[in-house]
Parts: sequence; C-alpha cells; structure tokens
Amino acid sequence: MKTSEIIELTDKEILERIQLENDTLLRLKMNHAVSPLDNPLKIQETRRGVARLMTIMRQRELNKKMN
Repeated sequence: MKTSEIIELTDKEILERIQLENDTLLRLKMNHAVSPLDNPLKIQETRRGVARLMTIMRQRELNKKMN
C-alpha cells in the first residue's frame, strides 16, 4: 500500500489495517518456517507495509499533540 493511499484512510481504518497486516506477516513467517515460500520477499514487503502504517499513525498522534 502506498503512502498516499494510507494518508487518505481514517485512524480507525489504519489501526484495522495494521492488525490485518500483522496477522498476515505472522502467517507468512510461520508458513516460511515450515516450507519455503514461493516469494520470500513478500515477508519483507508486508513488514515494510506495517512500518508505513505505523509511521503515519505516529505522525498523526504528534500532530494532534502539537495542535
């Protein structure tokens, strides 16, 4: 998910998306431990997606504190 798409989401939607992506990441890691994934870079992409979501949430929290 691109940063521009994330910015358009509400706080609640971002939190839901973080939870969904974390669940996906856990599932990917477990599947990869059992048998190698066809595309192991999917783990990296998912982890970076979670980081993007969390970064946007943190920026919003800081903006609320500043105002």
